[in-house]
Amino acid sequence: MDIVRRNNVTVTGNPQGRTVVLAHGFGCDQNMWRLTVPALAPDHRVVLFDYVGSGRSDSSAFSEDRYSSLDGYARDVVEVCEALDLRDAVFVGHSVSAMIGVLAAGLAPERIGALVMVAPSPRYVDEDGYRGGFSAEDIDELLESLEANYLGWSGAMAPLIMGNPDRPELGEELKNSFCATDPDMARVFARTTFLSDSRDDLKTVRVPTLILECSQDAIAPREVGAFVHQAIDGSTLVTLDATGHCPHLSAPEATNQAITEWLATLR
Repeated sequence: MDIVRRNNVTVTGNPQGRTVVLAHGFGCDQNMWRLTVPALAPDHRVVLFDYVGSGRSDSSAFSEDRYSSLDGYARDVVEVCEALDLRDAVFVGHSVSAMIGVLAAGLAPERIGALVMVAPSPRYVDEDGYRGGFSAEDIDELLESLEANYLGWSGAMAPLIMGNPDRPELGEELKNSFCATDPDMARVFARTTFLSDSRDDLKTVRVPTLILECSQDAIAPREVGAFVHQAIDGSTLVTLDATGHCPHLSAPEATNQAITEWLATLR
């Protein structure tokens, strides 16, 4: 299988700069980074891709067995890095991709030398002493609704995830992205995402890490950002003046500034 074709890999930017890999979240694709690429491209080689089952990836490569755990997606990331022979790349992961990046860095430490976690959550379900933002019943209802009527679920959930009700076009874009994803593949990715528990994996991180949280996020409340920051030794936590779960779309200037300023400290 041609990995570049399988994951619809795109390479742009400065070929002489340090490589930055941009990884989208559930129900999205690489187009969600279109407002970030111009900020990175002058100084960095930028790699974008779509997870199998998302965007313009090769859906024939989808395997429910492989993608029923975050490890399967992390293996995709490592294979993309190997196909491009990346070394010491910076992995920027949005939402669940932040945790996928943690796993990928553990699998191939020579390939990934730094992490940027945009609105990360290692566990979405509340537990004694931990607030993930959802009760177990909430997640069960969310997944049942998604499986019963994926298009209806997309229309209802996209505005909640995006936030910014005064800018409905943002929620509409996310809804359209959800609806463009194959429902059967989305069902697998959703269960993998919302039932995952990667809290212990955070303690394995040994690379410089930037955590970006939003001041208001219905999916990953600020308690989650504090938990991730505390779990990763030496990490940097930045609270963006942004609402919703997709600051790279709703507040691209603040998001890009936080990323580029932090990247400059790595040189």
